Amino acid sequence: MNRIFRYSSCQFERSREHFNSYSLFFLCFFLISFFTSCAQSKKEITPKTYIAYKINKTIIIDGKASEEVWKKTKWSTPFIDIEGEKKPTYKTQVKMLWDDTFFYILATLEEPHVWANLTKKDTIIFHNNDFEIFIDPDGDASNYYELEINALNTVWDLFMTKPYRENNTVLNDWTLTGLKSAVNINGTLNNPKDIDKGWTIELAIPWKAYKKGYFDKNIPKDTFWRVNFSRVNWEYQMNNGDYERKKDNKGKLLHEYNWVWSPMGVVNMHEPEKWGYVYFSSKEVGKKEQFVIPNDEKIKWKLFELYRSQKLYFKNHQKWAIHLDSLGATNFKIDDKFIIPKLENHSFGWNISVKSPFSNKELIIKEDGEFKIK
Repeated sequence: MNRIFRYSSCQFERSREHFNSYSLFFLCFFLISFFTSCAQSKKEITPKTYIAYKINKTIIIDGKASEEVWKKTKWSTPFIDIEGEKKPTYKTQVKMLWDDTFFYILATLEEPHVWANLTKKDTIIFHNNDFEIFIDPDGDASNYYELEINALNTVWDLFMTKPYRENNTVLNDWTLTGLKSAVNINGTLNNPKDIDKGWTIELAIPWKAYKKGYFDKNIPKDTFWRVNFSRVNWEYQMNNGDYERKKDNKGKLLHEYNWVWSPMGVVNMHEPEKWGYVYFSSKEVGKKEQFVIPNDEKIKWKLFELYRSQKLYFKNHQKWAIHLDSLGATNFKIDDKFIIPKLENHSFGWNISVKSPFSNKELIIKEDGEFKIK
């Protein structure tokens, strides 16, 4: 989760220093109006892609990544600043694999001073340097999962019914049952007298933790999930020999750095429609697979642009637009195919839909930001 949201048009900064797990449930109501008023990046960003290959032998989760399958697996592209414009100070990369039980993730984080002091599960882990995983299995931009972990292997797992921009519910007491995680420090933890190389995180996330029902078959064989990774990194200072987040000369915490795998274009991880694509190939690691983002997904990106325009229209006019022309919307082309969006207003709000020329399916974005396929 992002600690501070910064937008040039809003000139708004939100410190979460006094943010606790209970206030998660109340903060969302304030953010409904806030996120709809904030500017998005003008830079067009294409989500990253990664092919996770299948393995037939369970990985031992010890943080050492000594298995041969990890050695055969390619690293992701290095993380970049969340807005997609700056190169981070320290390098971060991930690898991914899967089998019929687990989604395996390996992350390496360069860090000259590895420190952490939070040891209680479901505490606010981003008050330490941390590594974060965001997963939206069905890509509807709702009902998604977040996992945060620090260098002490302390976990915070939670479930979001919707992003903060909407009237959402945050289930902080949701537990990622069956999770296996381990951290390996390449150096010494909490020791300011030496220089470390960094830390490694190894995880096995059980598919069953994301099942919607007992009979739900949710293992993503030869398909993709929307996934993103974030690294939160704070400047530090010493206090009686202990690490702590650095403050300015007025005693205010300095901003954290947010480094991500797939850039968001804005300082906000909670826009699931912008996350990367992880394709789970049934081919074994070492073999060749290709994955191209489907054209229906590109239509989806356009629908979310219209969603944001409609939200902005409401902010400015205190009512929803009833014609797409009012949103400056026009027909658009994808792969030389004309795409014609349709706006429908109803007593509960509105929806914008497109009949895909690629799949013949109806793609729909609702007023609450939920994406549907019929």
